[in-house]
Formats: sequence, structure tokens, C-alpha cells
Amino acid sequence: MSSGHRLRDVEQQRPLLDGEEEAEVEKSSHGEAKRLWFIQDCCGMVCAVITWFLVLFADFVVTFVMLLPSRSFWYAVVNGVFFNSLAVLALASHLRTMLTDPGAVPKGNATKKYLESLQLKPGEVIYKCPKCCSIKPERAHHCSICKRCIRKMDHHCPWVNNCVGEKNQRFFVLFTMYIAMISSHALALCGYQFITCIKVQWRECSDFSPPVTMMLMIFLCMEALLFFTFTAVMFSTQLHSICNDETEIERLKNEKPTWERQTRWAGLRSVFGGPPSLLWISPFAGLKLPALFPRRAWKGGAEFSV
Repeated sequence: MSSGHRLRDVEQQRPLLDGEEEAEVEKSSHGEAKRLWFIQDCCGMVCAVITWFLVLFADFVVTFVMLLPSRSFWYAVVNGVFFNSLAVLALASHLRTMLTDPGAVPKGNATKKYLESLQLKPGEVIYKCPKCCSIKPERAHHCSICKRCIRKMDHHCPWVNNCVGEKNQRFFVLFTMYIAMISSHALALCGYQFITCIKVQWRECSDFSPPVTMMLMIFLCMEALLFFTFTAVMFSTQLHSICNDETEIERLKNEKPTWERQTRWAGLRSVFGGPPSLLWISPFAGLKLPALFPRRAWKGGAEFSV
């Protein structure tokens, strides 16, 4: 079957864009690349706000209820610096996961011009998503919430209000790792604080009253235990998916791999970037701030956007 026949098969499913529509697609795709990525989903935005609130609540309890009233200066300083550093890294990883394009396929790129540029070989099959009118690369899946096809889509996570895909999986792994770490640290601090308060019969162990201190610490323990269980499981499943070069969707669908699987180290390097280094655990590595507003420039007496 020739590439021309393949074109007709695609056209029968849904007409390809042409003329002015094709120009509009190119214009919108160019503008999309410069805009900040953010999914306007009510459920996802609420979950993201709840995530930040719970992390900040844990930071408040650890800092003001347990560490500052401590009689040991170095105990408070060391644990305070360590916990707050992990909290900053966790929230930074959350932001990078939420505001990074997960690998969205250009919307509406199923145009005749684009298909001709692919230079398809006779008998070569391509797939088009009927929902976003995009040519789907191998291992791409359509997300009904993002309303886009995402390359190597693992799943859509409401807690980060975004899909986890090819370009932001690294930040999601870091987010789950740092949340699991601060949760375990909070549990250890709560256990030590309970023992200390019992020894002094809840006198001078906190600047808050004993009932308030107990309620705050019990809630923190429940939150930390729940978060640790959830994020530790997610962290391990993400590493398993990366090492096996298989997304969660592909595993659930039991899809037979039509691609050449990467080795474990090759998979880790492709996700975290380059050879092992401290940059692997930094959510700030490769940070580029997108232009929220296009800059204006003048050329030849005419104004244009850059």
C-alpha cells in the first residue's frame, strides 16, 4: 500500500486541515511554545492547593511546635535546616511538574503539509488522534483532562494538576521522593517529641497548650503516615517503570512493546539527563523561565513580537 493510500485512509476518518486552518494551526503552535504550561482543571487546581497547604502545615508544626521550643540549640538548627530544605525541594519539584509541558504533541498537526514532510515510506502506518486532530507518535496517549496527546504518558495526576509524561517525569519522581523523605522525618520528630513531652508531663515541651500541641502532632502524624505510604509507593513504581522502559498505561493495557527497550541505565539517563550527578536530584536544573508576556521590538518602523 502506498503512502498516498495511507493519506486517503486518514482523510476518511476525519478531513485533514488545509489552507487557512493550517496556517492558524502553525500560528497557535508557535504561540503555545512560548506560553506558560498550566492546566485549567478545577479538581487539579484544588488538589494542588491542598498539597501546598499540607506541606506548609507540616513545616509550621515541625518548626514552631517542636523545634523552636527545644532546649537543644543544635538539635533545632540541624533538624530545622534539613526539614525546611527538603520542603523547599519538594515544593519546587511540585511546581516544575505542574508547570512543565509533559510532552504534548502539537495540536492539530494532522495537515497535508505536515504529512508530506514526513516522507512516508510505502506501507508505513501513521495514527491520528480524532480528538485533538494530531499525528500520534509511538507511545503517545490522549489525555481527556489535558485535551492533548502526551508522549510517553504515564498517568494524569490531580495532585500536580498535570500529566506525567516524557518531559516532566523526572520532576514527578523528585516530588514523590522529597515528600516521602519529609514525611519520614516528620514521623521521627513526632515520635521523639512525644517521648520528650511525656517525660516532662507536657510541661515546657511546647509554646502551645498541651491539648493544642497533642492535636497538632496527632494530625501531623496521620498526614505524614498517609503521605509517606502514597509517595513511597509512587516513587518505587516510577523507578520500576523507568528501569523497565514501560509506562503505567502500557503496563495496565498489557501492550506488547513495538519499540526497542532501553537498558536500566539508559532509561535513567534519558529521564534524569546525562550521567549520574547531583543535578539528578535538583528540581532547579535546566530551569528556564518562559516569557509570560511577549517582548515588543521595532524593526524598520514597524512593531513586532519576539
